[in-house]
Amino acid sequence: MAESQTHTAREFLVLKLRSYVRNSEQRESKGLTPLKPTTWFEVPVKAESDPAVKRHHAPRRVVGKKDGFKPKNGGKVASEVEEGEFDIQTLIFYSTLTGSTQRCAEALRTRLFSVKGESIYPTLSIPTPSNSLGSVPIRRSFLPPTVYNLEEVELDDFFITPPGGNGKRVKYVYLLLLPTYETDSPIRPFLEHLRETHHDFRIDTAPLRSLAGFSVFGFGDSSEWPAEEGKFCKDAVEVDKWMGKLTGGKGGTRRMFPVGMGDVNPAAGLDSAEESLDEWRVHLEDAMREYAVTGTLGDSADWRTAIESGDEDSDFEIVDPADDMVDVEDLGNVIRKSPAITKNDGATKKRAVLPVDFTTPAGRKALEAGEGQSADRKEMVPKGGVTYEALTKQGYTIVGSHSGVKICRWTKSALRGRGSCYKFSFYGIKSHLCMETTPSLSCSNKCVFCWRHGTNPVGTTWRWKVDPPEEIFKGVVEGHYRKIKMMKGVPGVRADRFSEAFKIRHCALSLINEFLHLLHSSKISSFLVCNAQHPAQLAALGHVTQLYVSIDASNKDSLKKIDRPLHRDFWERFQQCLDILREKRNQHRTVFRLTLVKGFNIEDEVQGYADLVEKGLPCFVEVKGVTYCGTSTAGEAGLTMKNVPFYEEVVSFVEALNAELGKRGLGYGIAAEHAHSCCALIASNRFLVNGKWHTLIDYAKFFELLESGKEFGPEDYIGEATPEWANWGNGGFDPADQRVYRKGKGPKEEVEESGGCG
Repeated sequence: MAESQTHTAREFLVLKLRSYVRNSEQRESKGLTPLKPTTWFEVPVKAESDPAVKRHHAPRRVVGKKDGFKPKNGGKVASEVEEGEFDIQTLIFYSTLTGSTQRCAEALRTRLFSVKGESIYPTLSIPTPSNSLGSVPIRRSFLPPTVYNLEEVELDDFFITPPGGNGKRVKYVYLLLLPTYETDSPIRPFLEHLRETHHDFRIDTAPLRSLAGFSVFGFGDSSEWPAEEGKFCKDAVEVDKWMGKLTGGKGGTRRMFPVGMGDVNPAAGLDSAEESLDEWRVHLEDAMREYAVTGTLGDSADWRTAIESGDEDSDFEIVDPADDMVDVEDLGNVIRKSPAITKNDGATKKRAVLPVDFTTPAGRKALEAGEGQSADRKEMVPKGGVTYEALTKQGYTIVGSHSGVKICRWTKSALRGRGSCYKFSFYGIKSHLCMETTPSLSCSNKCVFCWRHGTNPVGTTWRWKVDPPEEIFKGVVEGHYRKIKMMKGVPGVRADRFSEAFKIRHCALSLINEFLHLLHSSKISSFLVCNAQHPAQLAALGHVTQLYVSIDASNKDSLKKIDRPLHRDFWERFQQCLDILREKRNQHRTVFRLTLVKGFNIEDEVQGYADLVEKGLPCFVEVKGVTYCGTSTAGEAGLTMKNVPFYEEVVSFVEALNAELGKRGLGYGIAAEHAHSCCALIASNRFLVNGKWHTLIDYAKFFELLESGKEFGPEDYIGEATPEWANWGNGGFDPADQRVYRKGKGPKEEVEESGGCG
C-alpha cells in the first residue's frame, strides 16, 4: 500500500516537470518571458499503522501557570487592566447597633465626589503632574453610590460573586464601614461568612477578584481598647484581611486604600472620627479617579514587590575608569594632546566629548552655554540598558538620564507601624515622610558595602548629559508618590500614615547636588551625604539642614581598601574636606558617619578616628554597623556576613571612642541609640542643654531662619529634648510602634512556676 502511494507521487512529479519544460519552450518560441521554475519537493507519505501493534496512550498532561498570574506586562496580574467602556458603581456597606455608623455611611454617600478642590498632594515649589490629576477628563461614569446594611442583605449575593450590571458593564467598588464593640456584634456572622467563603473548596480561591476595588473603615473607642494593645478597630482589620484574600490574595489584592480608623473617644476630639473618615474619603476619591482614568489600581496589586526588593544579579555593567575617565586636574594636558580635529588619510574625525566638572566656575559657564545638553553627550543611564535594568530591579525609579529615587525599608516599616529608622530617634524625622533620592547615580568611589551593588556608573568627572534641576525635582517627587502608592495594597499599612506619606517633609540625598533651593522652597528639609572627595564643592555649599560626611576609615590604607576611591589624591581630598567641615561647624549641623566593617576598620582604629574627630570637630558622630548587601561585588572585595559586627561590638567601639574623646577634652558624650539599626550617636556638648540631650531639629525654625536671609548656626534651630526611649541605654525603639521579631528571635515569655502538687 505504502509503495503504491510513493510510486503514484513520483509519476505526478514527472508529469509536472514535462509540462513545465513544454510550456517554457512554447513561450520562448513566441518571444515571451520564460516561466519561473517552481520548487517541487516530495511529500512523505504517512504509512498506515499496523493494527497488530497497540499504541500506548499516556495520561493527558496539563501544562500551565496558576490562574491570575501574568509574568510579563510589568508584573501586573492578568485581571488587573480593565479596558473599554464601563461604569463604576460604589456600594457602601455598614453595620451598626446605635445608628451612628449608618449616619456616617449616609454622609459618605452624600460627600463622595461632591467636594471640589480637595487633593492629597501638597503644593510644592514646582507643580507636579499629580497636582493636576483632578482636572484630567474621565471617560468612565461614576454611578450614584448605594448604601446597604450588612444585616439586611443576602451575603452570598455580594461576597461570593459581585452583583450583575443589568445588561451594562459595571465595575464595583466595595466600601465597608464597621464599628468594633466590646460585646458580640452583627459583624461576627459577616466575618464568619468571609472566612468560610475563603476556605470552601467548592468556591474559587479569589471569587471577588473582578471587583474594581475595596476599602474598609473602622470605628473604635481608644478608651476601651488602646491602639497599642492591637485590639483597636480589630473587626475592621479582620474584615480587611479576608477581603484582601477574597479579591486576589497573593496574586494581587484589590485594596484601594489601607484600612482607616476613627476614634469615637470624646478625649480624642468631638469630631475625631468624622475627620478621619473624611480624610479616608479624599484618598479613596484619588484612587477611584485614577482607576477611572487608567483602568488599573496603579502598582498596588503586585504589593509583594513593595515589601521586598527583587533578587540581585551579578551580570551588571562594569565601568573601568581607566578607559575613559580623566581627572579634572589633567584636563589641560588632555586638551593639548587631543586636538579638536584629527586627520586620518585625508578624512576628518571629530574628537570624543571631553569630561567636564560642571560644578567648577568654568564648568558652570560651559553648562550655561548648553554644553550639558550637547547632542554628543550620552545619557548616563539610558532607558533599557543594562545599568537601567539593574538599578530598576533594585527598586530605583530612574528619573531623566542620571537621577533616581526609591523608598527604603524603614519607610515601608513606618507605614505599617513597625518602627522608623534611627533618624527618627536621633533627629525627629518620621520615616514615612522621608524621600530617598540622588540627583546623580554616578559616584567617585566603589565602596565594598555600597547599597547600589556596584551597578551604578563611576567616575571622577562628568561626561554625560545634564538634566534641568526642575525636571529632576518633579521626577523624583512623582517617583516617590508611585512608590508610596505601591504600599496601599500591603496588609497592615496604617491609613493615617499612608495619607501623611504624600506630604514629603524630609529628603535624604546622596552626593553633592544643585537643586537644594527647590527642596527648601517646598519646606522639605535636606540631609545631604557626601564622600569627602569633593572639597571645592563642599566649600561652596550653601545651607542644608544637616550635612553628612562618610568617614569609612581612619587612615589612608584602610580608606583605600574600603572605599576604593577613583581619585589618585583621595587622601589629600579627604583631609581637605575635614578642614572645610571644621570651618563650617558654626554654620552647619555637621555629622561624621562611621560605618564599621569588622576586619576592615574596627580593630585598633579608635585612636585614628579620634584624630579625625579632633580635626573636623563635627556636631555629631554616628557610628553604625555595616549592612551586608549579599552581592558578588561585596564578595569580590572580601566582604561576607562575618564582617557585619554585632550590636554589642558596636557598643564597645562607641564607648571606647567616647572615652578617647573625653581624654582629649573635646566635649562629646553618647547621646542616643537605635539598637534596631545597630547605630549609636555621639554628640557635642553644644547640644547638652540643662543636663538633657537635644539632638532633635526644629524644622519650622530652620526654614524661618533660611527665609530671613540672615546668617545662623546649628544652635539656632535646636529642637526639643531627645525622647527618653531614644537616650543611650534605652534601645531607641518608639513605643508607639509595634516591634516585630523574626520567628524565634523575640523575647521569651516568662513562665511562672508553681510549687507543690498543683
